[in-house]
Order: sequence, then C-alpha cells, then structure tokens
Amino acid sequence: MLRVILKISVGTLLLSVLALGALLYYLLTRLPSIETLKDIHLQVPLKVYSRDLSLLAAFGETRRAPMQLKDLPQTLISAVLAAEDDRFFRHPGVDWRGILRAAIQLLLTGEKIQGGSTITMQVARNFFLTPEKTYLRKINEILLALKIERELTKKEILELYLNKIYFGHRAYGVAAAAHVYYGMDVQNLGLPEIAMIAGLPKAPSKLNPITDLERAVARRNFVLSRMRDLGMISKQDYRAAKRTKDSASFHGHAVEINASHLAEMVRAYMVEHFGKEVYNAGYRVVTTISDRLQAASTRALRRGLLRYDQRHRYRGPEQRHSLSDSVTEAEWTRILQGYSSIGDLRAALVIAATDTSITAFTLDVGLITVDWGGLAWASNYARGAGVAKRARDLLMPGDVVRVEAIEKGGFRLAQVPAVEGAFVALDPRDGAILALSGGFDFSQSKFNRVTQARRLAGSGFKPFIYSAALVSGYTAASIVNDTRFVFYDPALDRIWRPENYTHNYMGPMRLREALALSRNLVSVRLLQAIGVNKAVNHIKRFGFDKHYLPRNLSLALGTAEVTPLELARGYVAFANGGFRVDPYFIERIENDRGEIIMSRGSVVQCESCDQQAPVVSALTGTAERGVRAINAQNAWIMTSMMQEVMRTGTAKAALSLNRTDIAGKTGTTNDHKDTWFSGFNHQIVATAWVGFDQAKSLGPKETGARVALPIWMEFMQTALAGTPDAIAPEPPGLVTVRIDRDTGLLTDAGNPRGMFEVFRADNTPSEQNGGPAWDSGAPDAAALPEQLF
Repeated sequence: MLRVILKISVGTLLLSVLALGALLYYLLTRLPSIETLKDIHLQVPLKVYSRDLSLLAAFGETRRAPMQLKDLPQTLISAVLAAEDDRFFRHPGVDWRGILRAAIQLLLTGEKIQGGSTITMQVARNFFLTPEKTYLRKINEILLALKIERELTKKEILELYLNKIYFGHRAYGVAAAAHVYYGMDVQNLGLPEIAMIAGLPKAPSKLNPITDLERAVARRNFVLSRMRDLGMISKQDYRAAKRTKDSASFHGHAVEINASHLAEMVRAYMVEHFGKEVYNAGYRVVTTISDRLQAASTRALRRGLLRYDQRHRYRGPEQRHSLSDSVTEAEWTRILQGYSSIGDLRAALVIAATDTSITAFTLDVGLITVDWGGLAWASNYARGAGVAKRARDLLMPGDVVRVEAIEKGGFRLAQVPAVEGAFVALDPRDGAILALSGGFDFSQSKFNRVTQARRLAGSGFKPFIYSAALVSGYTAASIVNDTRFVFYDPALDRIWRPENYTHNYMGPMRLREALALSRNLVSVRLLQAIGVNKAVNHIKRFGFDKHYLPRNLSLALGTAEVTPLELARGYVAFANGGFRVDPYFIERIENDRGEIIMSRGSVVQCESCDQQAPVVSALTGTAERGVRAINAQNAWIMTSMMQEVMRTGTAKAALSLNRTDIAGKTGTTNDHKDTWFSGFNHQIVATAWVGFDQAKSLGPKETGARVALPIWMEFMQTALAGTPDAIAPEPPGLVTVRIDRDTGLLTDAGNPRGMFEVFRADNTPSEQNGGPAWDSGAPDAAALPEQLF
C-alpha cells in the first residue's frame, strides 16, 4: 500500500514538474522582445515654442518630460530606491525574499499582501502587462523582469522607470511630477519635495498632496524615515524635512509667452499633416514668433481695446451677490472661484464702498482699494439714474467687477471689452510672422481674427489703387480733382454719390496730398481713370484673392474683404522693394529625439532680380518662388507717399515715435464699423484692426487714426527701440526734381511754391504739359444716364 502511495506521489510530482515546465516554456516563448524597450517612444505632448525657445503651448493630456539618469539629482534616485526597492542594485530583477514573505503570508492568513515587486518588475508591468492581478500575470511579470535584467543594464532599467511610472494628475515620470506638483524643474526640488514625489508611485491617484494632503504627507514622512534608516540622509535632515509644510498645488504647462492663437494654428497644422498621434508623439515645433514682439503685440492690442472701451459706457458689474455682515474670506473666495482672469483683468468682489473709493477682494492679491481716480471713467453708469458722483453710487458690496493693475501701482476699475481686435507683424524679407494676437483673450474667444475675420479694408486699401495708377503713368505729383460728383456705375447698377469722410472738398490736388489726407473722391476718380479691371489685375499681384475684390468703383474706398494677415502681406511688397511673400509661422519641426524632420527654407530677396530663385520649403514639400508684385521704383515711390501720411496726413500722431523711416495708411469703413492701421519700415510690417465681431458702428469719432493707430504705435515703440532708421537704398531709375506744389509741373529754384518730388526717370512732368499729371476727374458722359444732366 505504501509503495502504491509513493508511486502515486512521485507520479504526481513528475506530472506537476512537467506541467510547470510546459507552462514556463509556453510563457517564455511568448514573452515580448526587450528590444522594444531600447527604442521605446514615451507618450510626450506636442510642444510649441517661440523662435527664442520659450514655451507657447503644450497639447496632449499626458504630462511627460523624459530625462537621462545622469541629469537627475542623486537625492531623488536615493529616495525612489528607499521607497520602492532599496536592494535594486543587488538582486537579479526579482526580490525572492519579498516574494517568499508574501507567499508565507498568503499560506498563513489566506490574504494577499503587496510586496516583492521590484523596480524591474514594475517596468515589466508598466510596459508590457495589463493591470489585472492574477497569478498568471505575476509569473509573467517575474519572467519578464529576469529577461529585462539579462538584456538591459541597471541604469537603463532605472532610467526607464523614472520616466515611465505614473505619479498622478496625468504626470508620468519624475520630471513631469516636479512640474505638476511644484511648478519647477526636478533639479530645483528640496528634500521634502523629493520625498513626496518618491512616495507617489505606491498609490498616485489617492496619496498625492493635491487629492489627500494628510495621507500624502504621512507617506512622505515614511520615505524620509526609510532614507534615514538606510543612511541616505542624516537625522538632522530627516527632522528638518519632516517639519516642512508641503507647498504642492496643481501647475499646468508653464507657458512663457502668450501666443495662444498662433499656437492653435500650429496645432491644427500638425494634426492635419501628422494625424492625431501628434498629441503624444513628442514633437517640438519652433515657430517664427519673437518673444519680445509677441509680448508687445499682446500688450498693445489689449491696452488699445481697453482704451476704446473706457471711452464708452461702463456696462456695470458682471454679477451681484448678497453679502451678510458676517461673511468670511472663505466665502469671498468661494464666490470668485468661478471667475478666471481675462486678458490680465482680475475678477474682484466689492466688499465695501464709500464716497471716494471701494474695497474689493481678489483671489491672488487679497484686499485692494480702488480710489475715485480709478473709478471716474465709469461715472456715466449709476445704479440708479444719471451720473455717479460717488463710489457708492457706482458700485455696492457683493458686485463682481474687473480690475486692472496700473503701472505706477494700485488698481483701477475695468471691464472685458465688448469690442475686439487683431494684430499681426511680419518680417518683410521672408514673410515670417513675428507676432500675432487674434483677439483680446484666447480663453474668451478662440476665433482668430488675424486669419479668420474677413472685413472691409476701408481706406487702408488705397495704396494698392495708387500703385496701380503709377503703373498707368500717374505720378506722385499728378493732379486729380477733389470735387463732388454723381454718376451711374453699371457694375453697381445704381447712381452713386461718393463723399469724403470730412464732407468737404479741396479741389485739384496732387496724389501725394490726396493719399496723405485720404481723400475718397480722388481715389474714385483715379480708379475710374485707370479702369477697374486693370486695377484688379494689378492688385492681385500683391496676393489678394480676386474673389473678394469687387469689380466696381467702390473698390477705391476699400470694399474689398480682407483678413488682417492678407492686408499685412500686401503691405510687405512696399516694405521689401516690391516682392510678394507667403507668410509662414513654423521655423522647424523636431521629433522626440530632437532630430529636425522639417524646416523652412529661407527666402532671400534678390534686389536685382525680377523673379527670385525657387526655395524648397520642407513645410509644403514644394518649391516656393518669391514673386515680384511691383517693380522697385513703384515700391519706393509708394513708400515715400505713405511716409507723407505719417508726416502731414491722417497718421501724423506717429511723429511722436521720432522716426523718419516709417510709412503706413489709416483705414476707416462706412459707419465706422472697421478701423485699421497698416504701417512698416524696411524691417517690419504690422497691421492693427479693431471692430465688433458682429459688425456695427464703433462710434462717430472712432477712426483708424484714433483707434487702430495707437495700437500700432505702442507696438512699434518696442519693436523699433534701439534700432537706427531702416531706410532702403533708392533703386536705380528714379530722379528727384523740383515741381510747383499747385500744378505738379517742373519749376525753378526761384518759385516760393516749389518742392522736390521723386519720379521714374522715364515719367517726369514738363513745364508745358502735365500729361498724366492733370486729371479733371470728370466722369465719362457716355456712362451717365441723361436724367443726370
């Protein structure tokens, strides 16, 4: 009987060994290749940078910032080992002691305990296995760990772990955790923060300091005690770190420059060309945006919109709450939680109001005082009726308002503007977008007015009409009559009575004067004389879409629909000597290994060429050719005429910049629905637009000179600071002669009404016959119906 039992036992044992061997063979043959770990692509978000390598935006839910082991603080490595696997450098990938301890506990109590899971086993689990807890998965984990240890070094395994493990709040890896919880680079963490991060992998969703501070601090202190017991830190360091209050809070991506509308353009481009995997593939996109100019663009546009808004009626508090006398700061905080800052305007809760000031609470500063000097602009609003003469008539406790920090210190009352705007600056040499602000605040409106808002160009379009006139034989000295007239336009099929903005008329005047003063009737007569079709064909050369160029005389008054980017692009040809460029915003694209996979070829202007040599753009994969829109003589004369706009015309406020190299043109449309200014020198072109998204009048006195020009000037104050006047060299084929300022004809030095003017050498006026220099502007009688006579 005993022999039978022995045979059965031996047989059972052999079968068990065979079965276990078969199972191990089965599992070993199906283990994944460790080679994949050597070329692992961690899920890293798409990041967008300025040309100065400041972060503009990051796209992708996963937060990860891979680092090499040599770049991590030794204290952090020690803390992780103390918390997770202090025998890491001594075991073969599996801690048999821990596994045996867990097995004995299971046999004695029937309960599973966590233990014996080494760093190598966690790497195996995170890279290759599912999170389910089964015995089969545990065996796979052990086998994988042993295989990983055979094929990778300890340092390679530890580096993978520190970059891969989840630390809560979408942070993967220690570097991302340092940014998410403490808003700093991992190298700048102190011992308490290091111990906190090292303790997170145990239960990152539950034991992190944002979700449960008390339990997280207890876990941190445990890690500190382990480090002390293992001799990694001194008892003094342990006690000091344990006493330290934790300062963790959630930190998003540390955006360094506000260029959200441009960053969204990059995101859309990347998704279109690379697919949705760009969110996790670690691409780095370096744009053409300049830190200094982008900051100036954002500041100038916001301040310009606030100036306009404060010239008009205050619309009152955003909301009103009832406050009891016993309300606490905690209650104030709760009320303001739903209000985020918009365009640097803080939300503030009015706590008290007196005759001369208000006291308000803000989330970041606390209690502030706004005196009457910061409130007076809103006095046309009163809680009752009439004009507010005291602060208590304007606001009351419980009102939620916006406040703006002022440069000299303190705050003033503000409101989020109802009006909107756009600003864009280009490098005229190659079309690089140097600054772009698509609205007051991206968080308020993601609509990009620089590229998406198609509005009437107004008088800002006149330089293109004048450029066409120069091609047709007109000169800056040609005389056109600024007088009222009525005629029938077949293209409009109606009688048209164009008027000047000022409703007055100056009679015969030179084109230089007419452009400087933006005389509408001169522009209409000029377009009629050269012909609409001829003008449109010329204007298309600047890059404008022909579908938005009306084929009638209203084109002279700027009824073409353009975006601010298109208008700025058109002005580029005046600034760079006549070349059309294609604006671009991506300088290069790098993959997750830092390799450049796409870059923009430089477009260098050839001053002596009619056409530029083709340049292959890796962004489009095609050969791009810089095309001449106009000849160099046309560009020079037009620039000279637009410099007159700045000296004596509608933009003479820009004289305060003390520059001789700037040129530009104001623009205002009918009923003041759109206001523009586009201006430039030889090194930068910029366009500002202000209007309501749902087009309506800005007010009877709100012109391009009053609304848009100050935005451009404030930007240019920064853009041109410290730079000498950038005047392009005069091209060959031009001559400067003395003319009579009243007739536009040649004159001598003795004429007190004489002045100098620049002409093409083959198109100078004579003393006897002005030729194209005189145009009565009289409509063609054949084009007019009989009833007009």
